[in-house]
Amino acid sequence: MIGDFHATVTPPWSYALQLPHDPRAPRIARVTLRAVLGEHGLGELVPAAELVAAELLANAQLHTAGPYALRLRAVEPGRLRLGVWDTDPRVPAGFADGAPLDVPPDDSENGRGLPLVRAYASAWGAGAVGGGKVVWAECGG
Repeated sequence: MIGDFHATVTPPWSYALQLPHDPRAPRIARVTLRAVLGEHGLGELVPAAELVAAELLANAQLHTAGPYALRLRAVEPGRLRLGVWDTDPRVPAGFADGAPLDVPPDDSENGRGLPLVRAYASAWGAGAVGGGKVVWAECGG
């Protein structure tokens, strides 16, 4: 009976992709994200997950000087947690504590990334980890 139980449970999975501080790294991470979600039958999450990942990766590339990493983890069936770790321990204002984020003026070229993440993710947060921080969001479910 225990053997039958284990046969019906999908094992959790996770991936981590270490990235150099290189302007091509976010594109490589998005391609990897699409491939991982496709392999796990989560293609319906690609649009939201790719947008969220693109914003978090762009912030890591723009606001840090060191390497960063994309982390993907199945939270439950049909739900993905993605996080971006970087070497800057400062958490973006309003992201971890749920406070409202300032919306930039219409003619601004910056400042829309984290509001987009919060709009497309079902949950989000951030915290200090390993000499830096992880900013994460969940999609699906």
